Amino acid sequence: VALAGNPNTGKTTLFNRLTGMRQHTGNWPGKTVLRTEGVCLSPFGAFRIIDLPGTYTLLTATAEERVARDFICFGKPDATIVMADATALERNLTLVLQVMEITDRIVVCVNLIDEAQRKGVAVDTAALQESLGVPVVATSARNGIGVTELMRAVRRVADGVLKLRPRQVTYGEPVEQAVGDVMRMMDPMLAGHVNSRWLALRLLEKDQSVLEALQEYLTERDMPKDALLDGILAVTGR
Repeated sequence: VALAGNPNTGKTTLFNRLTGMRQHTGNWPGKTVLRTEGVCLSPFGAFRIIDLPGTYTLLTATAEERVARDFICFGKPDATIVMADATALERNLTLVLQVMEITDRIVVCVNLIDEAQRKGVAVDTAALQESLGVPVVATSARNGIGVTELMRAVRRVADGVLKLRPRQVTYGEPVEQAVGDVMRMMDPMLAGHVNSRWLALRLLEKDQSVLEALQEYLTERDMPKDALLDGILAVTGR
């Protein structure tokens, strides 16, 4: 289970509560960015929790953003928890929508709900869940409020019990046409491996770091890549 979120949303507090002393740290392969992971023993089974670096976006301006993006996309976690600050929800939903473009195995954790209540802010999690199309759980990680409900939702997402329908961001006809062209070229090889729609969008943005990550992914799995990469370069105009 990946644990993502903006800085200062209580992500580390939740991670510590879930894993206790069953955790260890190190560096991500080839990166100086800290990697923290641990085991959560819950009423719904054991989970390996990967605490991703705190980030405001997945558009890879920093090493932390690239680590978070690459793990969610290429690491294919069984579920991804995205933390959101209940007192600054609109700002935090940018990252939620970006993660939803990569995976539909997502649970939104609206944390600091107690702080929001003290400020007179009420979060309608049922309405937010209906709008986003993925589970939304309100928590106060510091006090343990909602954590059991959160892990129940994670279990159901990981097991495929919930019928998810994540909100899809669309970009207008010219962009969608180009995305479709790239997807049709990639799908025969990448279907079931990587979210080809998200990958197409990033490649059309000429995000070199995504192309590099794709090359690494194909090489690690000994998948043929020359024809695919040549096709991508041709279609995206690199």
